[in-house]
Amino acid sequence: MRKRRMVIALGHKDLGTTLPEQREAVRRTAQLITFFVRKGFQIALTFSNAPQAGMIYTAMKDLSERYPDQYTRIPLALCSAMSQGLIGYDLQNAVHTELLKHGIYRTVSTVLTQVQVDPYDESFYHPAKLIGREMDAAEAEAEEEAGNHVSEVAPGRFRRIVPSPVPEAVIEIEAVRGLLDLDQIVICCGGGGIPVMRQGTELRGAAAVIEKDLTAGLLAEEIEADLLLITTAVEHVSLDFGKPGERAVGQMSVLEAKEYLARGEFEFRSMQPKVEAAVRFIEDGKDRETIITTMEAAEKAFLGLTGTHIR
Repeated sequence: MRKRRMVIALGHKDLGTTLPEQREAVRRTAQLITFFVRKGFQIALTFSNAPQAGMIYTAMKDLSERYPDQYTRIPLALCSAMSQGLIGYDLQNAVHTELLKHGIYRTVSTVLTQVQVDPYDESFYHPAKLIGREMDAAEAEAEEEAGNHVSEVAPGRFRRIVPSPVPEAVIEIEAVRGLLDLDQIVICCGGGGIPVMRQGTELRGAAAVIEKDLTAGLLAEEIEADLLLITTAVEHVSLDFGKPGERAVGQMSVLEAKEYLARGEFEFRSMQPKVEAAVRFIEDGKDRETIITTMEAAEKAFLGLTGTHIR
């Protein structure tokens, strides 16, 4: 009989924004992974990479401008690939160490993962995802001259914006399935995956950032998971968030979730993709569940004591 499977999608607050913060954060994350391993789950783990990918992009951009004879700017897809290794390395070692503390001998593998997107996705015409550090007006003008889009985030301060296309397929899904079948813990699809587009027989990286929660939902579908856990900054999904009548939602059906989405209840850059991922994952199978909560409350949420449960 096959073990139960789950996908855990970590928010960026659970990984820190600097390397020292990341090293500390993955130790806490490893404790959560070990909890679910001890509950009998096979686990595929994915994560947000926004601070780390932004750090890599900014560092290479600044180096290329300061030392043009020694360094060049690198494509955003490569920044995503580098961040998967940067985070995966710390995460797999932390999980491996924590498992050994409990006498569990299990291989933890990071898979460099590409995710296919549609070159005609609407987001390519309306980029909105922020990346990199803030720039002044002169830097923003140079960025636009290089063919990139920028957005004014504060008076006289700008940041680059990129598309966020919908994920269509996980290229390395057979490798992920194979490792899960061997009862390994798999870290994959980091940052929503490296966005790629098919051009004939080639896969070409796209200058985009995929919403990692949508990829987590797709990944959960593809491995036929039973549970999708999405960690975020709040313990529950709320209606009328930030308003006087704000109320937490403990249980939500797919029908209710669709109604809330249609009403525009959720902020499109934060909670909306999480609920959309839950709906897609649950509708595609039987007896599936999504839990949305904080990492700190995840164990209690699994026991039904908190969090938002979508079934």
